[in-house]
Amino acid sequence: MTTGAASWLPLSAGERSVAIEVLVNGPLSRTELARRLALSAGSLTRLTKPLIESGLLREVAEPGTPAEVRQGRPSQPLDVVAESWSFVGFKVTDDMVYGVVTTLRSDVVARHDRPLTTHDPAEVADLLAQMTAELSRAHPHLAGIGIGVGGLVEDRAVVGESPFLHWRDVPLAELVEERTGLPVVVENDVAALVEAETWFGAGRGLDRFIVLTIGAGIGYGLVLGGKRVPCAEEDRGFGRHWIIDPNGPLTPDGQRGSAVSLLTISSIRYQVRAATGHDRTYEEILALAAAGEPMPARVVDEAARALGTLVAQIANFAMPQKILLAGEGVGLMDVAGDTVRATIAAHRHPMAAPVPLETKVSDFHDWARGAAVLAIQVLVLGAAEG
Repeated sequence: MTTGAASWLPLSAGERSVAIEVLVNGPLSRTELARRLALSAGSLTRLTKPLIESGLLREVAEPGTPAEVRQGRPSQPLDVVAESWSFVGFKVTDDMVYGVVTTLRSDVVARHDRPLTTHDPAEVADLLAQMTAELSRAHPHLAGIGIGVGGLVEDRAVVGESPFLHWRDVPLAELVEERTGLPVVVENDVAALVEAETWFGAGRGLDRFIVLTIGAGIGYGLVLGGKRVPCAEEDRGFGRHWIIDPNGPLTPDGQRGSAVSLLTISSIRYQVRAATGHDRTYEEILALAAAGEPMPARVVDEAARALGTLVAQIANFAMPQKILLAGEGVGLMDVAGDTVRATIAAHRHPMAAPVPLETKVSDFHDWARGAAVLAIQVLVLGAAEG
């Protein structure tokens, strides 16, 4: 397998700040870059020179500049060489591993998925190593691996607890590093998604930003000052203890009337199955609700009102510039989006500004991309921004 660290590593603190600014916001002129980082022209030249020589940054022509002018121009905008190195991102679920290869700017250039037939940590690490080897054949310049797991992750290396994989204290980063020879960063999957959206997605350039995910569970990420706020209780039952309706349904996975009991895919399926005796997929339930089938429509309407209440409560307290709704359960918005929006308005002050709610139709490859962004951050920044 082709392994190794990027030739431009390690970066000094000053070089790192320049690289990140250009990576996230570039291409940037030297004048603008110096202004953003409060650097003198001389200091900026000193910091950018090794980055250009190593191949991390390059000068690019401004759009519309004639070729003869470009060559004699003393100061052209700087941009990262996004294709110089590649990063692998994995999203591990209870029955699948979703893999992607991204550029330095997190553009996905390859996908590779494999079924997960065992939860034995060593065998899962074997599978991740095999997938990395297969991906490296077409993308040999791999600089690192990011792995997203649902659960509590410690020190970006050890899965302290994962209910989906039934893991406790699994040193996943070490296991995969031993098999691949590449640096590995492991993170809670929601945290990884938040980092990706903050750097390269819906939250780019925002000071206050929220990511709310619905699907197998309820995920929540808070960004303040442009940086994700880490939490020691990350993914330890956020939705199970956020009570939306004390008189709401009780399901096996959450407290009565909690966000989990009302909004997760498994809970919605459980409610319909308990009421009708028929086991339906989530997509079938949404379709039946849209067609006016009474019981699915009732369950979906209740879920929509729960989502609207949850979004309004978050907006009331966190006052975000934007809330991104993501996850495999966002199809709820297609069927009952009007109910969600009406409920949000009902739980907000009449004079409050509308909640800037963005819905992202995503699949597990977006979560894998988030894990790759964690690898990019650790290698370029030295540590993820949390």
